[in-house]
Amino acid sequence: MDQIRDAILADDLDAIGGLPTPGSYRAVLVRKDEQDMFEGLPTKGKDPRKALHVEEVPTPEIGPGEALIAVMASSVNYNTVWTSIFEPVSTFGFLARYGRLNDLTRKHDLPYHVVGSDLAGVVVAVGPGVNKWKPGDEVVAHCLSVELEDPAGHDDTMMDPQQRIWGFETNFGGLAELSLVKSNQLMPKPAHLTWEEAACPGLVNSTAYRQLVSHNGANMKQGDVVLIWGASGGLGSYATQMALNGGAIPVCVVSSPEKAEIVRRMGAELVIDRSAEGYRFWKDEETQDPKEWQRLGAKIRELTGGDDADIVFEHPGRETFGASVYVAKKGGTIVTCASTSGFLHSYDNRYLWMNLKRIVGSHFANYREAWEANRLIDRGLIHPTLSKTYAMDDVGQAAYDVHRNLHQGKVGVLTLAPEEGLGVKDPAKRERHLTAINRFRDV
Repeated sequence: MDQIRDAILADDLDAIGGLPTPGSYRAVLVRKDEQDMFEGLPTKGKDPRKALHVEEVPTPEIGPGEALIAVMASSVNYNTVWTSIFEPVSTFGFLARYGRLNDLTRKHDLPYHVVGSDLAGVVVAVGPGVNKWKPGDEVVAHCLSVELEDPAGHDDTMMDPQQRIWGFETNFGGLAELSLVKSNQLMPKPAHLTWEEAACPGLVNSTAYRQLVSHNGANMKQGDVVLIWGASGGLGSYATQMALNGGAIPVCVVSSPEKAEIVRRMGAELVIDRSAEGYRFWKDEETQDPKEWQRLGAKIRELTGGDDADIVFEHPGRETFGASVYVAKKGGTIVTCASTSGFLHSYDNRYLWMNLKRIVGSHFANYREAWEANRLIDRGLIHPTLSKTYAMDDVGQAAYDVHRNLHQGKVGVLTLAPEEGLGVKDPAKRERHLTAINRFRDV
C-alpha cells in the first residue's frame, strides 16, 4: 500500500498501473461472530464503537466489470450506523444471499463485513470488460451495485431485482485503504475538491437528487414549497441546496438554534426550529397528536404567506410521518426514504386519500441520477457539507456521533490520505468557488 499511496501523493498517477497489487489492506469492519452483541438493548444503547474494528484483510480478486480503488478518503452514512449496531437486521444475511448468486459474488460472503458506501480515490486495477476507466484515474464512487441481467433494471437500474447498496448489502466497502466496486459505480472526482470533500457527497447527494429532483421522485419545479426535515444534516443539507438551486422555496426544519443558523448560512430564509416550537407529534408510544400536526401546518403557512408544502422531503420516518402526510398540500407529494427514527409509519389516511396526496418511496439513485448529482458538485452548483473529518482508527467515534445526531452535515474519514487538504487538482477552479466551499465546510 505504501507504494500506491506515495505515488498518489506525488501525483505520479501514470505509475499506478505498474505497481503490484497489495495482498492485504486495512479496513473498517464488523465481525459475524459479534452480530448478537447488542441483543436486548434499545437502539440508542447500541454503541458503534464496540462493533467497528480496523483490521488487515486480504485483497479480493477483481472480477469482470470490476475495479479496485485506492481509497484516499471516505465518509460515514447512516447505513454504516445500521451495520454497526446490527439493525434492523444483521448485514451478514445480505452477504450470504449475495454470495449464493454466482461464482463471482461468492467472495462477498465472509465472516467479516468491510463497510462504507462512499469513497474518493484512484483506480489501481480493472477487470476484464472495463474500458471507460484505467489505473491512475481519479474517481468517486456512487453506491448502487446492480447485476443488470434482468430486463426490469434496464429502464431504471434501481428496479433491478439484484439491486444492492455497496458497502451495506455487499462487502469490500469504502471505509478502507482499498475497495472493490463495479466499474459503473465510478464517476470523475471533481478536481477542485480535496479528497475528503469529494468523498462525502456521494450517497446523500445522489439520494437527495432522486428523491427531490428526478422524475422518479418528487419532480420538483421552480416555486415549489418544499418542507425539509433535518435540513442541516447529511441528507437534508443537500436537499436544501437543491431546492435553493432549483428555484424552489425550502422550509427547513431543524432541532436547535445552531442548526437554524447553519441553514440560514446556506441561504434558506424559512426555518422552523423544532426545539423552540416544542412540537410533540406523539402523546405517547401509541398515540399521535393531530393538533400538533395542525400547529406545524399553521407555522408553514405563516412562513410562506399562506402556502402549504407542495413536497415534503421525508426521512426521519416514524416520528414525523403522520405530520408530513397532514401538512402536504392538496395534491402534494410526500417523498420518503431512510426512516432513521423508525420504519413502522402510521398516519391518518383520510388526509391522504381525500386530498389526493401521493406517497413516493425513494431509494438511493440510478447511475444517471448519481452522475447528474456529481456533475452539480463538479460545476460548483452544489457544495460538500463536511463538518468534521476523522482518522480511520477513529471511525467508531464518527459512527457514534452520527448515531447520536451529534454531527452537522457529513463527517469524513481519512483512509490513505495522511492529512486533510490534499487532492486539489484545479486550484483556479477552487479559488472561484472558495467562498461557498468554506461556507459549506463550516456546516
